[in-house]
Amino acid sequence: MSTLHAYYYCKMKSRELTSEIWLPATVSAVFEFFSNAANLNEITPPWLHFRIINAGAILMKPGALIDYRLKIHGIPVSWQSGIETWKPPHLFIDTQRKGPYRKWIHTHQFEESDNGTLVKDKVEYALHGWIFESLVDRILVKPDLRRIFEYRKSRLAEIFRKERINGAALVEL
Repeated sequence: MSTLHAYYYCKMKSRELTSEIWLPATVSAVFEFFSNAANLNEITPPWLHFRIINAGAILMKPGALIDYRLKIHGIPVSWQSGIETWKPPHLFIDTQRKGPYRKWIHTHQFEESDNGTLVKDKVEYALHGWIFESLVDRILVKPDLRRIFEYRKSRLAEIFRKERINGAALVEL
């Protein structure tokens, strides 16, 4: 990283979004779901027109790359995420390698909690646009991210719906 690039990276206004959901499944089962990159299709809102463009299955591990396309407010966007940290079944971190943000670091944590799993997401992000970035974040980005993560939580709750059969918990996948 050049000195100039490092200076601007440090000077950028970093923002954070957090989200949590409890799921009635084991940490291993929840992590297994997140280990399959194809499941991103299941938890990404349809209005983003999200699609993975990698050919074949993606082996999740440090250095793995996921290429996808989506539309943000109708504008086509190419995005590449890289897996930086992979610690099954409790943690992984992905970062944007190419895409619309100056910085995007998404930390996924999975903790045992009340006979289920607490899924914690933390996204650290920064925008392009220096002068207008606060306005763009307040009007567009932050509301969009909240809406996306609310959809994600709703879908995860549906996918991991708990049913009781003869007193045993069953998770639908």
